Amino acid sequence: MHLQRLATIDTSVPSTQSTRIVSVDLLRGLVMMLMALDHTREYFSELPFSPEDLSKTFGTLFFTRVITHFCAPVFFLLAGAGAYLAVARGRSLPQVSHFFWTRGLWLVFLELTVLRFAWNFTFASVGLMQVIWALGWSMVAMALIVKLPVRWIAALGVVTIVFHNLLDAIDPALLGNFSGLWMVLHSPGLVSITPGMSFFVAYPLIPWIGVMAAGYAMGALLDRNERRKWILGLGVALTLAFFVLRAINLYGNGKASSSFFLPSTVGPWKVQPSLTLTIIAFFDTLKYPAFSGLSANDPWPCTDCSGVSGWRGRRARARADPPRVRARTLVLLRTPHSSDSRSGNFCGHVIP
Repeated sequence: MHLQRLATIDTSVPSTQSTRIVSVDLLRGLVMMLMALDHTREYFSELPFSPEDLSKTFGTLFFTRVITHFCAPVFFLLAGAGAYLAVARGRSLPQVSHFFWTRGLWLVFLELTVLRFAWNFTFASVGLMQVIWALGWSMVAMALIVKLPVRWIAALGVVTIVFHNLLDAIDPALLGNFSGLWMVLHSPGLVSITPGMSFFVAYPLIPWIGVMAAGYAMGALLDRNERRKWILGLGVALTLAFFVLRAINLYGNGKASSSFFLPSTVGPWKVQPSLTLTIIAFFDTLKYPAFSGLSANDPWPCTDCSGVSGWRGRRARARADPPRVRARTLVLLRTPHSSDSRSGNFCGHVIP
């Protein structure tokens, strides 16, 4: 007979076990690290050319840039997924809608004020509307979209991501007084409000609203017990779809005549003088507005990681958030024929 002294679980004390999905938090942390990589390269390399410029770039430089293309889609995707999970955990749709539009307007305000000043320490320069701006307005749009059935939201997200490049042919210059609105919605460019007030839209809204809506629908998969299978399968399928779409080379990467982007980035990719440059050209997709394959595919390799890490996340959560334990001592009387204490087949008594 052997004696063991263990702490006992007191079920009268409520558990503080977290309901967070650890793999999703890991994914958030990963893309933050990648974003830091992009900003570090931008501010400390002092390169006189863009990493996407095929006439000057090289493999290491290009891929430290293109890997950060995952960041914005994942931010938008997880913002939507987090909203669905909040509803699944007990928040009401009016509460989530209120959060979306208030937080969204706050982000837009920060982009127009704090972040604008932080770029050049002056308000005299042209404002640059980037990812915080797009996140904010996408949240405002989602305040209305969340009132739809989840299936409709999923359809809206998928249709927007897949087909928004059909709008590339619309030239803002042909829209007269509505050209500025079209730049905000789909085609990057300089929007002039008054002779002394203008801003440059780098992140048009339509593609990113679609990604956030798709993320909200994806939250329904994350809330399933079998989410690892669904997310991993979806990630693999869409990653393959990216390679097929790029191989076909006929759709989704903007107009080759666009003057705002690097000529080597926009339009169909071409075989280059070296294998390295050809690989670079293949992955040199348009980000502003997002190439259909970029906005559809970029979050999904990350969801592959989320799916693979899901079971590790559950184990990590169990270790990090054990049921609350009240300090008591349990003396176990274990005979050589009994199972160990994990099976529950033991006899004993509690000593206060």
